[in-house]
Amino acid sequence: MSMQSSGPDVTVRRVDRILAFTALGLAAASVLCFFSIIIGSAVGMDQAAFGEGAWPLIAGIPLWGLPLAFVLIISLLVTSFIRKGRAGSRS
Repeated sequence: MSMQSSGPDVTVRRVDRILAFTALGLAAASVLCFFSIIIGSAVGMDQAAFGEGAWPLIAGIPLWGLPLAFVLIISLLVTSFIRKGRAGSRS
């Protein structure tokens, strides 16, 4: 019993891989930075301590990284649907 795909095979382009891995990397970095802020707060860091050193960058990554990762995932889905639609109309 073999499973056959209902549509033609669509190749994965380099742009799709770049979008996917960039979105994954941004989302993972954002989650790690978010948890580091939670751990820092639990350890006893006050508000002034978060304003110096690398903490402003760590706080900015979830602020900008998660929405950007969401936009990248949406653009990846849109390009994938367009490519599959074009491949289906050719066959």
